[in-house]
Amino acid sequence: MELFEILSNQSFWVAVLRIATPLILGTLGVLLCERAGVLNLGIEGIMVAGAFTGWLAVYLGAPLWLGVLAAALTGAVLGLLHAFLTVVLALSQHVSGLGITLLATALSYYGYRVSFPKVSTPPTITPFASLSALDWLGLPVLTLQTPLTLLALLLVPVLGYVLYRTPLGLAVRMVGENPQAAEGQGISVAAVRTGAIVAGSALMGVAGSFLTLSAFNAFFFNMVNGRGWICVALVVFASWRPGKALLGALLFAFFDALQLRLQQSGAAVLPYQMYLMLPYVLSILALILVARKASYPQALMKPYRKGER
Repeated sequence: MELFEILSNQSFWVAVLRIATPLILGTLGVLLCERAGVLNLGIEGIMVAGAFTGWLAVYLGAPLWLGVLAAALTGAVLGLLHAFLTVVLALSQHVSGLGITLLATALSYYGYRVSFPKVSTPPTITPFASLSALDWLGLPVLTLQTPLTLLALLLVPVLGYVLYRTPLGLAVRMVGENPQAAEGQGISVAAVRTGAIVAGSALMGVAGSFLTLSAFNAFFFNMVNGRGWICVALVVFASWRPGKALLGALLFAFFDALQLRLQQSGAAVLPYQMYLMLPYVLSILALILVARKASYPQALMKPYRKGER
């Protein structure tokens, strides 16, 4: 009965969509990079950097959307560094990604400490308001969200269309599947991969900015809390398809929102750690069931040097 009450509550589904938003944006970013054949493990640090720079820009007086742009540009710059290391220099994608996560996280925390050396409580901003102007739609689960959630939902079909219905998307998928064939067709593998990494990393930065500009109104340490790594797993769950990426993000968010409410309910009898484990355990089970049939890009994590066969 307690579970039925939770699932029938409108606020539960509002929370599911809110929790899913940064996962949708981050997963789309990882998917774009991997479709071009490059693993980007820098997502965790890029999300932290996006959260910090977006929030700091707004705190210093910039409009909220300019803060989102600052977060996207931060992600793009870090993506460009990752592209230089992995595409131009053909270094290990794992090592480069982890290095960028460490670098971006450390720089963000250092920047916060330098900017606010004597502050014990994080300063706050006025975050995005809900989409009340869309009340006429009669969809309270959507209208109680912020514009970044709507942006995330709109980007799913946009990215799907670009990848599967445009020459640019064909080029991205081609360099991720067979870069030699792409080169034979006159496509610059380095340029396409670099562009995909930069664009994907920009989306990761926007995913981080959601946390400080929509979900919360301040920046604090460890706020990303492993969401980047979840996005990497969700791409595998989604079989590198935007539509299934949305489904995977919503599924994880459902489990996460459910465990929070089970902890808060009076019927909770298990240790709270069991509820914290719930979304991860169930997501791992879903990943096991789906990943065995997943068709990954054939050139993923394989460095490419022009002219080599």
